[in-house]
Amino acid sequence: MTTLADLPFVDIYIRLDGPAHPLFRPNTRGETALNKLVPDTFLPAIEDLTEAVRSTLQRNEGAVTFESVRCRFSRQLMSDGSIWACGRRINDIIPSLDTLGFPSHIRNHLQGLGKRDGLILVAGSAGAGKTTTAASLLGHYLNTYGGAAVTIEDPVEYIFPARHGETGQCFQVEVQNDDEWAIALKRSLRWAPRYIFVGEIRTPQAAEQLLRAASTGYTVLTTVHAGSLEEALMGLLFLAERAMGPGCESILAAGLTALLFQTMRDTGPFVRYVFTEPDNPGDPVRSLIREKKIGMMSTYIDRIAARLANAPMPLPPRTQEKL
Repeated sequence: MTTLADLPFVDIYIRLDGPAHPLFRPNTRGETALNKLVPDTFLPAIEDLTEAVRSTLQRNEGAVTFESVRCRFSRQLMSDGSIWACGRRINDIIPSLDTLGFPSHIRNHLQGLGKRDGLILVAGSAGAGKTTTAASLLGHYLNTYGGAAVTIEDPVEYIFPARHGETGQCFQVEVQNDDEWAIALKRSLRWAPRYIFVGEIRTPQAAEQLLRAASTGYTVLTTVHAGSLEEALMGLLFLAERAMGPGCESILAAGLTALLFQTMRDTGPFVRYVFTEPDNPGDPVRSLIREKKIGMMSTYIDRIAARLANAPMPLPPRTQEKL
């Protein structure tokens, strides 16, 4: 019997209020930008999925699990009066960063950032794999360095095991509306987490709490929709300034650890990135942020990329501890 799990989709489009042939966006490289009609053999499974979405999706957005397939759904009333839902497939297993296709020098550096505190910002357009990258990083940090983590999402996408390695522990919180983001962030600090993962920055108050956490000893990972590195930073500052007023540039400059801008190509992820030097207030990236010259950051991107490419391979954590 053909099941939903057998359909190789990234996104699926279904009508909830009447008949219409469902469409899907395949996960095959080279075809990810093309929508296709769902083959007839899958239609019974899609009919059951549609009924499951109707009965379980309580809000316009949320996660639905059907036939062991977990999807993040968004429901929308269209201009012609029809109601459609788009589902983004969520992998059951949090992938290792080694399997995502990053160049080795970038991967090694990102894995080592779990030893630092501050903000790790993963930016990109919709469907670029931002959440997958952030989840892979958090899983690596918990398994490698231990400590407690709190994730705050709407909805929760990847389901993290409670325990990671010998000392890693993950607690996951799902917020129900935009007003809850800042409250959940503030409350998470009482759990003394080593890591905080925020699924997306949506409100000025959440941006304020996030920047304050990143500049006061926590490692904070978050994602943001943006079209470039510079746009990601300016968007975060725009939100934060609405809650904090002037001066949030200095807090972001002090708290920023790394910014990764990711796009997805047929060969895998393509990234541009910047990172700050630890314990160096005069770091050029920090200075550009404080001086509101974010538009000039491209000057340093190639320089940082060359530095990472020529850096020696880091030793595994256990080996480093023995030295």
